[in-house]
Amino acid sequence: MTQQNHLRGVLLASSACILWGISGVAASTLFINNPHLTAMWLTQVRMISAGLILLVWGMVAGKHPFKIWHHRHAAWTAVSYGLLGLIPVQLCYFEAARVGNAPIATIIQFLGPFIISIYYFLFKHVTPSRIELIGMIMAFIGTLLIVTHGHLNSLAISPVILFWGGLSAIGVATNTLIPRTILPKYGALTVTGWGLLIAGLFLTLLQPMWRVHLTITWPQLGLLIVIILLGTVAPFLMFARSLSDILPTTASLMDAFEPLAATVFSITFLNVQLTSFDFIGGLLIILAVMALSLNTHKMLHFLRRRRAHSSS
Repeated sequence: MTQQNHLRGVLLASSACILWGISGVAASTLFINNPHLTAMWLTQVRMISAGLILLVWGMVAGKHPFKIWHHRHAAWTAVSYGLLGLIPVQLCYFEAARVGNAPIATIIQFLGPFIISIYYFLFKHVTPSRIELIGMIMAFIGTLLIVTHGHLNSLAISPVILFWGGLSAIGVATNTLIPRTILPKYGALTVTGWGLLIAGLFLTLLQPMWRVHLTITWPQLGLLIVIILLGTVAPFLMFARSLSDILPTTASLMDAFEPLAATVFSITFLNVQLTSFDFIGGLLIILAVMALSLNTHKMLHFLRRRRAHSSS
């Protein structure tokens, strides 16, 4: 792998995360300008549209997306990925952005990697390393600062925001863990495309989007297109392409750009006021996740060297 390829992968992954952050700000703008717009409706439109685009893209690229339904395990995994992975990571995030704001929702969602670490500790009996424990403590302190602003006897943000943000963080974990067994065989285009489409269609069963009477202005339609194309399809394709040039652990380091982008654009365009506690707490969480990702990268490198040494 050349230095140029590595740089390209880093730029693609970081750009994808910035676009995801901008998507959250665009959603917040829609909720502010159209009070009748619901997170459920927006999630349905985003998932179904993006899912169809990705599947068509996969067919054009010769990925044969329908092959996944020929194997029962793969089919059930795709369904589980959509219902238990993509719905919480997207619907719950939009709910948190709707009742609060994009930066806070994104920062709380950023706790997802630590939920993955807890999962591996409880169910795979993988003991956290020292740096992981330090990272978890940093993330806990950062979250505590955000939700209390230093006043431990009261919440500085609504429990509703904390509830939806927490569910979206769990969604980050399930969204990462569930599809990992079928991604190498069927590809990210196929798996994510079907997951989005299945999740969107399932939500329409709970609350059909065509029964929601909305008046969408042209500027709001533009924001909706931004969320679908620039906030879903484009970053997914860019992030998936980056994995050809860099390791997944390196790509996960770029996740820090998402809350950063959400914060900068919210302050610039929405006049969102964040306190010093929000900034310090968010910085602690970002540093904690970067430390966790770096530690995972070093461990992966060590295991590869050890495997190569034992086979020689």
